[in-house]
Amino acid sequence: MKGLILSGGAGTRLRPITHTSAKQLVPIANKPILFYGIEDMAAAGITDIGIVTGQTADEVEAAVGDGSRFGVNITYINQPDPLGLAHCVLIAADFLGDDDFVMYLGDNMLEQNLSGFVDRFVDAQRSLSEPRLLDGPGDKAVPSAQILLCPVPDPSRFGVATIDAAGHVVDLVEKPADPVSNLALVGVYLFTSAIHDAVAAIEPSPRGELEITDAIQWLIDSGRVVSHEILEGWWLDTGKKDPLLESNRRVLESLEGSVRGDVDERSTIDGMVIIEQGASIVNSHVRGPVVIGADARVENSYVGPYTSLADDCIIRDSEVENSVVLERSVISGVPRLVDSLIGRDAKVERSDLRPKATRLMIGDDSSVGLV
Repeated sequence: MKGLILSGGAGTRLRPITHTSAKQLVPIANKPILFYGIEDMAAAGITDIGIVTGQTADEVEAAVGDGSRFGVNITYINQPDPLGLAHCVLIAADFLGDDDFVMYLGDNMLEQNLSGFVDRFVDAQRSLSEPRLLDGPGDKAVPSAQILLCPVPDPSRFGVATIDAAGHVVDLVEKPADPVSNLALVGVYLFTSAIHDAVAAIEPSPRGELEITDAIQWLIDSGRVVSHEILEGWWLDTGKKDPLLESNRRVLESLEGSVRGDVDERSTIDGMVIIEQGASIVNSHVRGPVVIGADARVENSYVGPYTSLADDCIIRDSEVENSVVLERSVISGVPRLVDSLIGRDAKVERSDLRPKATRLMIGDDSSVGLV
């Protein structure tokens, strides 16, 4: 089985961070989001992985390389324009060949790993020697696709599935105005080579994209079996700030602490805290879960729960909580910074004059919350 990770989106909902960085490389617990998907595939035994890239292709390739650091082989497939998830399958046809494959959205974060999901699909493939069409009600056939579903409170934002009494997927609709179920498609799919006929047969949707929901529906309408599983654990789309911070919180909760940096005698470390080599904690209180990157420095400050500080950050005379701070940024003299995403090489400082007015220079698509 091969893997296909989609990493071509522009990340407009995370601007201005994504004006200068690929959204799939924004870190969760100081690890790029994209790396979690690659590692999950490797753990499931999938070592031949294609990554579909777009405008940020150079940055993604520089970060991931040839895949050897993950124990996999990476092939890059460029998608110049964002023409839909099914279009990604279409342009990856040469890489995929006739192999079964798992397709994974590169900005998704899942608590559930891929191993069981993949194993059950493989077992179903082996249950019959030859894939065939479903001949009648209750007849057993090898699935041509397997999808992962999750009940959600707002299904109109997602592709939505309808399941019949036998447990087969019978209908899929992309972002329906009037959803008939609350079962949303999670961004993980398993396909046989039958999907190639489907993506070649469908037409672009009204928004000009080849929808993967339309391709899966084509399989269903052609008599193919599409199986499903209900997601175990949490699932978050990290395309916006708040879900990204929530992902950071949940991942931090799962880690084990280790202190490899320097902590002076005036500092206090509570709970699960990771302090990387070269980091310094001076006259400060760090309350986990927190991860502090290599060569970062925290002085006369409080770093509270659910915070990730990347390499070479400086926190001075400040309080930071439930935030993600990217490389080389400086936060100085800020009484309380919460629920924030701070980009690389940024500075957040308070003037000694403590003016009553607020002066800002804000880039396009920025979001500033004043409390």
